[in-house]
Amino acid sequence: MALTEQQLDRLAVDTIRTLAIDGVQQASSGHPGAPMGMAPMAYVLWTRFLRHAPTHPDWPDRDRFVLSAGHASMLLYALLHLTGYQVTLADLQRFRQWGSITPGHPEWGLTPGVEATTGPLGQGFANGVGMAIAERRLAAEFVREGHPVVDHRVFGIVSDGDLQEGVAAEAASLAGHLRLGRIVYLWDDNGIQLDGPTRMATSEDVLARFAAYGWHTGRVADGTDLAAIEAAVAEAVADPRPSLVAVRTTIGHGSPNRQGSQKAHGAPLGHDEVRLTKEAYGWDPEHVFHVPDEVAGYLSRAILYGEELVGAWERRMDAYRAAHPVLAKELERRLDGSLPAAWREALPSWPAGDGMGTRNASQQTINALAGPVPELFGGAADLAESNLTDVKDGGDLTADAAGRNVRFGVREHAMGAMANGIAYHGGFIPYVGTFLTFSDYMRGAVRVAALAGLHVAYVWTHDSVGLGEDGPTHQPVEQVAALRAMPGLRVLRPADANETAAAWAVAVGRTDGPTALALTRQKVPTLATTAERAPDGVARGGYVVHDEPPPPDGSGAAPDLLFVATGSEVHLAVAAAEALAGEGIRARVVSLPSWELFEEQRDAYREAVLPSAARRRVTVEAGVTFGWDRWAGDEGAIVGIDRFGASAPGPEIMARFGLTAERLADVGRAVVRDGLHGRVPLPSDADPHRSARRG
Repeated sequence: MALTEQQLDRLAVDTIRTLAIDGVQQASSGHPGAPMGMAPMAYVLWTRFLRHAPTHPDWPDRDRFVLSAGHASMLLYALLHLTGYQVTLADLQRFRQWGSITPGHPEWGLTPGVEATTGPLGQGFANGVGMAIAERRLAAEFVREGHPVVDHRVFGIVSDGDLQEGVAAEAASLAGHLRLGRIVYLWDDNGIQLDGPTRMATSEDVLARFAAYGWHTGRVADGTDLAAIEAAVAEAVADPRPSLVAVRTTIGHGSPNRQGSQKAHGAPLGHDEVRLTKEAYGWDPEHVFHVPDEVAGYLSRAILYGEELVGAWERRMDAYRAAHPVLAKELERRLDGSLPAAWREALPSWPAGDGMGTRNASQQTINALAGPVPELFGGAADLAESNLTDVKDGGDLTADAAGRNVRFGVREHAMGAMANGIAYHGGFIPYVGTFLTFSDYMRGAVRVAALAGLHVAYVWTHDSVGLGEDGPTHQPVEQVAALRAMPGLRVLRPADANETAAAWAVAVGRTDGPTALALTRQKVPTLATTAERAPDGVARGGYVVHDEPPPPDGSGAAPDLLFVATGSEVHLAVAAAEALAGEGIRARVVSLPSWELFEEQRDAYREAVLPSAARRRVTVEAGVTFGWDRWAGDEGAIVGIDRFGASAPGPEIMARFGLTAERLADVGRAVVRDGLHGRVPLPSDADPHRSARRG
């Protein structure tokens, strides 16, 4: 006898639950309770609202579904399998195993249909806000009357933990301000987190908080009531504001001894409890990874539905191409992720001279690229006038306009996570800016970008103690070293204006992960060789920026001394090398703006730049010395700052810390003549408050 619609719904929901239970149990690891409680709301979203195409998972106009509560990953994997994505039952059975496409938390680019790498709580929430920003901007650029070629939404499921994270609060505040009505989030309001009831940690009225942000809010009292969930989502979709719907659920729903308890959160139910739970659902407890034929047939209809959606969109695109051929070609390029032809020709170049702050060179480069690379899109954390990130005449992104400059506000963490969302969405190269020292506030988002390989650029200015009077709270010393330790992140600290333009060429042209630009506030001279050498040299991570000629008799082909420097210290090393040349010490200066890019080069190139025979070296960077041993070698000296900065004019601080051409020449001389090596101590008067500090 055929099942009624109500029976089929119940069977499908329980199939999602049991697949999650079985996946966690087989892995002996995972989070079964959340999928068991979330299954009804996820089922409603995926069968009543989500416009997606399982056989075309990258269809550009699909709705995005973000599981911000990434620990409930088996919920998502079950849905992907049941609706026809390339996620097999065997993949579910290999949950959390080496080499599987069903890892413990969802990973973008690994599993078809996964829209974002989630798990660190709050990241997915903010990613969805970035996706909605991207949808608005892309629609403003390309949609024309009668041609809705960009028209999609962001749906998501968020947890109690997501909503406790500050990154979600930051993103929610901006989303409400911008009235991003394409966002609909369902809150798994189960009142439980890992340590126990949420009331142990919070007593706020979450929906009142979101209403204050400018969100539409709703509530579903019974998280198993599919009709009530559907009505609440429909109301949210119709509202012009972003929406948060609280759905009261029970963690571990149906488990006789675990439901409603934190014991269902982060561990398998156990063999006996799995049996009891399946019996409570009316299932044969011997069935493992079982998908009833009725459920398989019903949910696989998403394949045909998706094909129809894609076909309808392609017909709209055909009409759009006929009516707006130039726009259509540009939209297709943007969605494909390819760069415009000859974009590098727009990069500026500067002659040798007094120069400028590298943040100023970055500003000029951004605006030079803004025309030929319209997908450059971003802003700063209330620091556009300091980071110099604005696109001139680009307009602002507001609730009423979709301009090119995003005013993220003082929300560094969410800014980074929203940039990730823009990158996940596609069609843009997002960039975001703040002071380098405050990159720490956004590190969680940067780490996810590096893990996911997202094409994001970071404009981090005020990159050293050279920024001056703001003092040690604003002066980064350890940040560059810490960022270099992050796998997958390219860190570039350019020496002058030409190196900055070349660094932007890397940030735009290298699509295989994020790029960080560490830029100066203070002016630095434009060096004599960088206009010619920087474009290739920076792309390779390091190059010879200055070399004294060998003796006329051809003896001593290798330099007597190597200076290896980055950023604002390169010109100091050049001046030191020139001074030593008058004493018969032939020094080479290597600019090493990116360790990561330099390490990618062939051995022959690296040997040509840093010959192994040249063992007497001086490395210099206005930051901690951590990691510089690899470039200094056993016979080299390391000049840096292994302490926090101070409040004083920038030139004085640099001089007090020994970052002058004269001191570098002294160190180089001592390396060559006296065998000085290892970390070079700061000058004895480098701490004006030594006697006042405790300890």
